Amino acid sequence: MQRIPVLDLQPEIEEQWEELMTAMQGVLRSGHFIMGPNVGLFEQEVAAYLGSRHAVALNSGTDALVIGLRAAGIGAGDEVITSPFTFFATGEAIAQVGAVPVFADVDPATFNLDPDQAADRITPRTKAILPVHLFGQAAEMDSLQALADLHGLQIVEDAAQAFGGEYRGKKLGAFGEVGCFSFFPSKNLGAFGDAGMLVTNSDEMAETARMLRTHGSKKKYFNEQIGYNSRLDELQAAVLRVKLPHLDRRNFEREQAALRYDYLLEDVPGLITPYHAPDRKHVYHQYTVRVLHEKRELLRQSLADIGIHTMVYYPVPLSTMPALGNGPSCPVAEQLATEVLSLPIWPGMGTDVQVRVADAVRKVLRG
Repeated sequence: MQRIPVLDLQPEIEEQWEELMTAMQGVLRSGHFIMGPNVGLFEQEVAAYLGSRHAVALNSGTDALVIGLRAAGIGAGDEVITSPFTFFATGEAIAQVGAVPVFADVDPATFNLDPDQAADRITPRTKAILPVHLFGQAAEMDSLQALADLHGLQIVEDAAQAFGGEYRGKKLGAFGEVGCFSFFPSKNLGAFGDAGMLVTNSDEMAETARMLRTHGSKKKYFNEQIGYNSRLDELQAAVLRVKLPHLDRRNFEREQAALRYDYLLEDVPGLITPYHAPDRKHVYHQYTVRVLHEKRELLRQSLADIGIHTMVYYPVPLSTMPALGNGPSCPVAEQLATEVLSLPIWPGMGTDVQVRVADAVRKVLRG
């Protein structure tokens, strides 16, 4: 039986094979592999696409969070309010800069940070709010921005899964003082290895970020701070430049695949399909359903048995992890962790593949 992966990258690679090969050969023949012209051009292209003043290319999305927090002046003893329902790097980055991650519960429909819950977590030590645009859908940015303005807080966006997503017509990552992106290969805009990006409208923050990515130096060998080795490879920049012009089309194809799933999975008992807020452009990095009545593992294993691969993002809320301090209970996130299941999705996914997935889901849950 033909296997269905969670993500199939091969169609887009084949579609752009000649462009990709030409770009990579150009880098190889140039002999310029670190901080070359493709890095600078990619930064300009991303800044223009997002409507940001500055884009700073980095080694990974995790580095973007760490360097972004430091550029925003977040450090030892500060508190940063964020979501417990996200990848570990979100909380880890806060801890890496010496700050304290403070977890506020999430909205059960969007899985994103609940502004009312975030408001309840603010203390005199709170310095920033770090919303996560999970699975490609925007957090409630108007309410979070109003909360930040009221208390004099900064916003650092984790848009690692949401490149190209929008909130009320504005690109995600362009709302806060800093926006952070990952170009891990599985992302909507994916490199062929680790890669990341930080965007900001602040000249000062951009200068700090550029300094921190090169060991804390503006001029080689004249180091002003303890920084990092977080430069984006020239080869990865070349690959990403080839892929960027196709991003909106591929995000649209993901949206179309999500709409087909919505139709195919309508009225399946014990299944909640993703909520799509009408004022947001959801780019469906994942198509994540909720499986009720403690049947998630039954469904996951039953699909695996017939070659349909799924993933659980995320089985453990960050608020329960000792490494991040075991914060107050976040009951919605804890419930979601027992129910969520991400189904296969990728740009250009065939309807026949989706029908096979949906039929299998319906068969298991109808018993």
